[in-house]
Amino acid sequence: MSHNLEQAKLFFDACETGKGWEVCKAYCHEGATFSAQAAALADIENLEGYTEWMKGLLTPIPDGHYELKFFSEDKERECVAAFAVFHGTQTGPGGPGEPTGKAIEADYVYAIQFEGSLIRHMTKIWNDTISLQQLGWA
Repeated sequence: MSHNLEQAKLFFDACETGKGWEVCKAYCHEGATFSAQAAALADIENLEGYTEWMKGLLTPIPDGHYELKFFSEDKERECVAAFAVFHGTQTGPGGPGEPTGKAIEADYVYAIQFEGSLIRHMTKIWNDTISLQQLGWA
């Protein structure tokens, strides 16, 4: 396994299990950027903000977890792609109101771009509208 693929896997797991920036920053350039075409993430411009958003998501969805479907590297472009499904139920406080008890099953993709041995940028591909509807938040 290449160094970048291993780094991406470690970052992915830390991010998706709510470790936040304190752990995730070890795999990223300072100021690593973030993008997504999802309204729920519109104000997040860097990976620090995104990893903290994921950490916060596990408050209303304390059983949140990922099911990894695909993980691969394009060495020529210094990019790693991950496809997973996020599962969980809103039983905790947070979100737009009281816990709904509704479950989410959301497909998403991370495109992780490296510069050297650290992550420079990540794009998340995710349909936030469907996810928010599943949770009863939209």
